[in-house]
Parts: sequence; C-alpha cells; structure tokens
Amino acid sequence: MRIAASLKLLTFLVPCAFLVPVVIAFAPDLNKIWNSESLQNIKTVFVSIFLEAAPFLLMGVFLSSLMQWFVSEEMVRRMTPKHPVGGVLVAGLLGIVFPICECGMIPVVRRLMHKGMPAYIAVTFILSGPVVNPIVFTATLMAFPSHPEITIARMGLAFAVAAAVGGLVYVFVKRNPLRMPKTVMTEVKTHPGFKMASSAHSHKPTHTHSDVHAHSHGGTDDHHHSHKKDWRSFFIHAGEEFVDMSKYLVIGALITACIQTFVSRSDLVALGNGPVASYVFMMGFAYVLSLCSTSDAFVASAFSHTFALGPLISFLVLGPMLDFKSTLMLLSTFRTRFVIGLSLAIILLVFAGSWLVNFFG
Repeated sequence: MRIAASLKLLTFLVPCAFLVPVVIAFAPDLNKIWNSESLQNIKTVFVSIFLEAAPFLLMGVFLSSLMQWFVSEEMVRRMTPKHPVGGVLVAGLLGIVFPICECGMIPVVRRLMHKGMPAYIAVTFILSGPVVNPIVFTATLMAFPSHPEITIARMGLAFAVAAAVGGLVYVFVKRNPLRMPKTVMTEVKTHPGFKMASSAHSHKPTHTHSDVHAHSHGGTDDHHHSHKKDWRSFFIHAGEEFVDMSKYLVIGALITACIQTFVSRSDLVALGNGPVASYVFMMGFAYVLSLCSTSDAFVASAFSHTFALGPLISFLVLGPMLDFKSTLMLLSTFRTRFVIGLSLAIILLVFAGSWLVNFFG
C-alpha cells in the first residue's frame, strides 16, 4: 500500500520538476507580479477574511463532531412533536440546541428520516439549523458589530423561510422524498458515529469483539484504551471536517478579494443600486461560493458599504440553505423532482423576504 502511494506521489512530482527551470527563468517577472500593488491588496483582504472567520469555523466543526459522535438520532426523534405546526416550530429552533453545520446536516437528517422523522420536519431542520443557532448568531454579530439589525434580520428571515418551506412540504408532498438505495441503511449502521450513539443510548447490551477481548482479560486497561480510541476518532473526524470546510472558505475569501481588487467600486455601486440585479448577484454569489454558515458573514461584511440591507440578507440566508455543494448532497439524498421544487421555493421565498426586509428596514 505504501509503495503504491509513493508511486502515485512520484508520478505527480516528476512533471512538477520540469517547472523548476521555468520558474527560475521567469523569476524577476514573478517577483514584480508578487510585489505588485494589486496582489498585495488581494493578499491583505484574503488573510483578513480568513483569520476573522477561521475561529468560528473551527468552533462549528467541533460542535458538529460532538453532535455526530455522542448524540443519537433516536434522542432527537423523541423530542419531535407529532402536531405539524408544533413540529415545524420546534424544527425551526432545533439548531439552537443542536448547532450542526449545513455540510453535516443532510447526512444526519437522512438517518433521522430513515428512523421515522417526517419529511416536513426534516426539511425545516435542514434549512433553519445551519443559520438559527448560537454560533452563526455570534459570528454574524461579530462581522457586523455596528449593524445588529443585520443579525436579527438574518435569524428572523431564515426561520420564516424554513417554516414556510416546511409547511409547503407538509401540504404538497405526500410521498417519501428520499432516495432509498439498499446500501443506505447498511452505511448508516456501520458508521462509527451510529455505533457509538447506539451503544451509549441503547438499553440492550451489545458485545463486540473488543468487548469480549476486554472481558476475557479482565480488562480495565483495554476499556480505557477503547475510550481513548473513541476520542482519537472524534478529533480525527473534526480535523477532516475542518480541512474539508476550510477549502470553501479559502475559495470564497480569494474570490471576494479578487472582486474587491479588480472590480471597481463604481461598478459594484451601480450593480448594488439595481432593484433586482443586486439580489440576483448576491444570491448567485452565495450559491457559487458555497461558504460555511459560520464564516459567510465575514465575506458579506466586505460588501456592506456597497450593497443595501436586502441583498446582504439574501446572501446570508440563501447560502446556508442552498448552495452548489448542498445541492449535490440534496440530489444524492432526495428525489430530483423534490430537490428542484425545494430549490425554487427557497429562492423565491428568500428573494421576497429579503426584499421586504429592505423595504421596511
């Protein structure tokens, strides 16, 4: 296995070796470009956005990992009300108790739906959970310290849109929208987080090979080793999720820095003054960037002097609910027709809601 990995690395490094003479030949020109005023501005804006957002992203990743490893889906399902109105309201506020990032939301909700959670409650939780939670509230407040109305408007509109979409799903969706491949439940039951949650909350004793090994040796040390291994797995999962999420933050911060550098402020002001174009631009921007909800506020704050309240709110609300990466995850979980209808409902409601916020704000 190690030999194969080394060969793959070697096949990548050999072509890169031919770039060394090219870099040496163009070194003076590259030095001029690297020290140019435009690139210095890109680096400054990029680093400032990333350093502001990274702590909140890390906080969200750790809480998400704690949720995945130590809270069972059965516990959440027991907390779900049976009445549709109560179910939508509780699901809309569930993110306050269980602050899960949008990337980890869809797999968790899929498992919950396989355990019996209704589709309208699951959809409401998917849409509201990544926004209506204390981490995102704090991050948005920190990104807009002099404009607390942006934070309040973001939380309120996200809850309203999620509840409205959940109500539409309850009224119009009569069949299970999940894709149901035969391997889904097998994947869930073999997932380490599922095993840990099940063993922590089940009343039936389950004995694995490691348990038998521990009992056969009288094994306090083996049990302690297993517990340490669980924590090691937790930190590995958190690290992998942070690396996976941070690349979207890096891409978003870099694109934002390039826009701020190469697109003149007069052009952005003209676009921001458009009655519809400003909303289309910011909503499309949120969809393409696919930022984490714990860090997108810092990207949006870079446009706070260019765009009005409505377009900023549309960016902050739509992004966590619907972006490029979440669309792919939704398509892998739900039926295509359901995802298309869900996406249209989210876009129209966010646009209308953010326009109303701008009108009355």
